[in-house]
Amino acid sequence: GVFHEGRMVLLYTFETDLSDGWEDQRVHNDPEDKRQQALKMGANILYYVYTR
Repeated sequence: GVFHEGRMVLLYTFETDLSDGWEDQRVHNDPEDKRQQALKMGANILYYVYTR
């Protein structure tokens, strides 16, 4: 991530598309555990954004 004045202002990932796990399972054929991990990560990102 990129930090500015001690606060994360940008989160970037390499060779991954987190939102693939948020789509219908039939779109990317991701296993359920990977989909759950993607949803949890998305929830954590939103929590971080709204509580900082």
